[in-house]
Amino acid sequence: MRRKLDGLRMLITGASSGIGRSMAILAAEAGAKLLLTARREDRLEELLGVLHAKGCDARYVVGDITDPAHRQRLVERAESDFRGLDVLVNNAGVGAYGSFEDATPERLRTLMEVNFFAPVELTRLVLPILEKGTTPAVCNISSVLAHRAVPGKSEYCASKFALHGFSDALRAEVSSKGIDVILVSPSTTSSEFAAAVIEKRGKVPAKGKFVRTPHNVAVAALRAIRLGRHEIIPSKTGFAMILLDRLCPSLADWAVAKFGYV
Repeated sequence: MRRKLDGLRMLITGASSGIGRSMAILAAEAGAKLLLTARREDRLEELLGVLHAKGCDARYVVGDITDPAHRQRLVERAESDFRGLDVLVNNAGVGAYGSFEDATPERLRTLMEVNFFAPVELTRLVLPILEKGTTPAVCNISSVLAHRAVPGKSEYCASKFALHGFSDALRAEVSSKGIDVILVSPSTTSSEFAAAVIEKRGKVPAKGKFVRTPHNVAVAALRAIRLGRHEIIPSKTGFAMILLDRLCPSLADWAVAKFGYV
C-alpha cells in the first residue's frame, strides 16, 4: 500500500540517536506528526528542538521500551495527543558480542527482551488503534543478520531472526485489515552497533568495508514505508551474502567463519 507521510501519525522507538533520530528528522521534513521514545531525555529534548524548528508537531515520552507500563503510556499518549496512530516504527535495539560459550544467560535474555519481546508486545498494544488509522503500517528495523548469522553475535542474530519470523507471520495475519508490515534489514551501520553494545567479550567482530550511515538507512526505510514494501535490504554486500547463503550455504558458512562479518 502506497502512503504519503504528510499528516501521518508516527511512533518511533529508539529515537534519541542513529537510525531512529534520522528517521524522525526526515519524517518531520515530510510533514509527519511524531511521538518519540528513548531512555535518554537530554537527547530527546535536543531532537525535539530540531523537529519543532522544522514546524513538526512532535513530542516525546522518556522510558525503557522493555517496561510494560512504558509501552502502555506510549499507546495512551498516541490516543490522547494524536487521537490514534498510523505508523509504528520499532527501531530500539541493543547488541553484544563475544563467543556464545563465554556468554551469560543474562546477556541472551537482555537482547531478546529489547530486540524481540519489546517490539512484539508494543505491536500487540498498537494493532487495535492502527486498524483505525490512515494507511497503517508497522515498520520493524531488523538486520541483515536476521538472514545470515555470523560468529561473535549469536544472541543478537537469534533476536533478529525472531523479529524477522514474527514480521513475516504478522504481515500475513493483518493484510486483510489493510495494515502493512515492513521489515528493514540493514547491514553494518556507522556508530549503531557499537553505541548500543551491552557486553563485549573477546575479540571485536570484524566489520565489512561498506558501512552505511544512519541517514542512508533512514532514507531507505521511509521510502519502503511510502511504497509499502514488504522488506528491504539496504546494502549490496548484505544482499550478496544472503544470496550466497541461499545458493551455496556451505560457501557462506566458510566465508563468515573466515571473515566474521556480513
